[in-house]
Amino acid sequence: MDYDFDYDLLAELTETHGPPGYEGNVRDIVRRELEDEVDHVESDAMGNVVGTVEGEADHEVVVAAHMDEIGFMVRRIDEKGFVAIDALGGWDPEVLRAQRVVVQTEQGKLPGVIGSVPPHTGGSDDDEREVHDVRVDVGLPKAEVEERVDVGDLVTMDQRTEPLGGCISGKSIDNRVSVFALLELARRVDDPAATIHFVATVQEEVGLRGAQTIGVDLDPDLALALDTTVANDLSDFDEYDHVTDLGAGAAIKLKDSSVITNRKVHRRLREVAEGEGIDHQFEVLPAGGTDTGGLQRAHGSVPVGAVSIPTRYLHTPTEVAHADDIAGAIDLTAAFLASEDGTHDYTL
Repeated sequence: MDYDFDYDLLAELTETHGPPGYEGNVRDIVRRELEDEVDHVESDAMGNVVGTVEGEADHEVVVAAHMDEIGFMVRRIDEKGFVAIDALGGWDPEVLRAQRVVVQTEQGKLPGVIGSVPPHTGGSDDDEREVHDVRVDVGLPKAEVEERVDVGDLVTMDQRTEPLGGCISGKSIDNRVSVFALLELARRVDDPAATIHFVATVQEEVGLRGAQTIGVDLDPDLALALDTTVANDLSDFDEYDHVTDLGAGAAIKLKDSSVITNRKVHRRLREVAEGEGIDHQFEVLPAGGTDTGGLQRAHGSVPVGAVSIPTRYLHTPTEVAHADDIAGAIDLTAAFLASEDGTHDYTL
């Protein structure tokens, strides 16, 4: 399939491993891609990356997307040599059965599986397991596991990124697809009126932590977050319960559990979308927070908005986003930034 964007870069980002607090491999890609597109690149003690394009107006805009993916940390090796793990981010234990994983050790990557008891033996109490109860099997004797795996090593899903009809499926679509959009935006920005900070944040999945510190360090006049959102346009859901629909356009966030976006910001996003003929929809997310909330209140009050990419099967190893929605989110944000010159009043 032909895409209106760099599919290979998106696949590289999604297939790279980077759970909360250990986003270094993703950070390296972000820095590599930003170096030639911005005036300067910096990072902080938490690992946030900021690529800045200087503008002429006395007006600063942050555009942020988080780099981390949900994953696990090793907490111990049990008496039989299986690896016990602790969750980094929100997992449904049900999706973990029969999955391939990678343990990131000091000696390199160690493949493993999260097994599931076969039905031939009458099944088990798998349905009642919590993430804390899950074990990783690396296929080695206990002594060798203890030699190679340390408490604190990271575990992430092992999944390829693949085209799926008009969509793209893989692990960590949440939120590498938005990091990809951030990098595409940096390529498009040319001589902006406002100073624009392209920010790849850390530790969003464990409490919006990176965004909160960025809000203090930069003190922007306006902040936009880029993230995924729920597309539960499935047979099991009534149409009126859909948060967003795949392929219906970029989502303009109105609220989630961490934020109610500034109404002047989301109305202007709508005006830009309508003026540019960009397909869009509105997002009212009942549960789940994003960096938008962290940016809104980290340095006093900041007007915030968010552009979201509808995604099916969030927080699973097989997340699915539509190529048209990805392209639309980039187009909408680019058009919005091109018209952001400091003259728009977002005070309420």
